[in-house]
Amino acid sequence: MRIALVTGHAAPDPAAPRSSGTDPRGQALRVAALAATLAGLGHLVTVYARRDSPARPDSQNAGGVRFEYLPAGPAAPLPQDRLLPQLGAFSAELSRRWQQQPPDIVHAHFWTSGLAALAATRGTQIPVVQSFHSLGSQRGRPRPADDAMIRSRMERVVARAVRSVLAGSSAELTGLAGLGVPRAAITVVPFGVDTSRFEPLGPQARRGKAPRLLAAAPSSREHGLDTVIRALAALPGAELLIVGGPPRAEIGTDPILRELAELAGRAGVSNRVLFTGKISQSRIPALLRSADLFVHVASDEPTGILPVEAMACGTPVVAAEGGADQDAVVDGATGVLVAPGSASALARRIRQLLASPMLLEGFGIAAADRARSRYSWERVGQETVAAYERAG
Repeated sequence: MRIALVTGHAAPDPAAPRSSGTDPRGQALRVAALAATLAGLGHLVTVYARRDSPARPDSQNAGGVRFEYLPAGPAAPLPQDRLLPQLGAFSAELSRRWQQQPPDIVHAHFWTSGLAALAATRGTQIPVVQSFHSLGSQRGRPRPADDAMIRSRMERVVARAVRSVLAGSSAELTGLAGLGVPRAAITVVPFGVDTSRFEPLGPQARRGKAPRLLAAAPSSREHGLDTVIRALAALPGAELLIVGGPPRAEIGTDPILRELAELAGRAGVSNRVLFTGKISQSRIPALLRSADLFVHVASDEPTGILPVEAMACGTPVVAAEGGADQDAVVDGATGVLVAPGSASALARRIRQLLASPMLLEGFGIAAADRARSRYSWERVGQETVAAYERAG
């Protein structure tokens, strides 16, 4: 099968830093991992992205995947909301290439890429499959009103026009149904985890004797970490490590992280809240293994794949009921689900877990097993191909 993956960002180098200002949830790395998985299953895979740097070649091969960088607007990184004016040029380049060698399936990532893919395939029989990664219609994503309205309208247009939509979770499926997408047109296929890298055995990051809670750096103010910091005040001796975000030198100027640091000061836990800043992929498994618990209790803000990577490393997860991680976390088996917003309830559940090392160990074993069986890239790749075949 000839597969075209269309994305706003491309990062064929898996050793690249986990996040950037233009790609806050690591979409580029996930698309590259999916592409490599599909290529490993014997398919011909090309990733199409806008050229975002003068140093980018026109094309390159990496991991059995061809990456094509198309001229569309300035050769500089752009956030998703600034990609819209460049979509005409981007889709024209896609159309020109696909007229010469049409793919069997097009899989677009994020709504802007979906618009470009639909325009490029107009008048053809090439099926388009869409992954949104996150929906602007979900709560907790404050943006200018005009931007929010445009994004919500365009998501609805794309979702209804493509052949099929791949949702990353049941929560996203519900959001898509709210856009009027027929449930029969939606398939839940999560993004995968490299279980050869993220696994329980391996080095751990250095830590002291204090119980360690790990959390992902937030990308919006609806992150739930204020609840975690207030809970930390009722967990004497425990530390909270917030992973990712801007470079360490810029942490003090990041408004969201600055608010969290100020809250930690008011709560009297500043000395137990640590910010790593942007880190490379190579450091993440050791950090995850070093934690007693991974905590993500926002009901609306996705953290990408970090919670499942933590599970793959044998670290139990505390997640929010009804949140993006509810599919992965089996309450009372691989971690616990808590109602979002209650610091006292969160502190109580964490205290119970930290007081029972045997229970934590059992949760960690079950978490790693679930990550291997449900979220390995091999299984995700097979499910993605099955979705392509149904869409075709």
